[in-house]
Amino acid sequence: MGALAELAGDEKNGEGSRTFVFSNEGHTLGNALKTIIARYPEVDFCGYTIPHPTEQKLHFRIQSHRDRAIDILKRGLEDLEKLCDHTIDTFVKEMSNFNAVKVENT
Repeated sequence: MGALAELAGDEKNGEGSRTFVFSNEGHTLGNALKTIIARYPEVDFCGYTIPHPTEQKLHFRIQSHRDRAIDILKRGLEDLEKLCDHTIDTFVKEMSNFNAVKVENT
């Protein structure tokens, strides 16, 4: 994963609203993270943009009425990591089962 920064100018909106800038990231991370975070009940808005196709930057916006945006982002990244781990574990298990059945049928 690339570097992470906060976009300047959000300070006046309180701790619940921030735009984070991910370097060297794109739609794959943006869409997956948005899908997870947008489901949190304390989130009023969650979205992302790729400002320009020639730049490897992802602007990720979170607005919450309750919690700090940075805490929501951390939680979202942790939940995404758990989902990826579960997907990999499930895939490996099913591939092992498939290969075992394949060997039995040969």
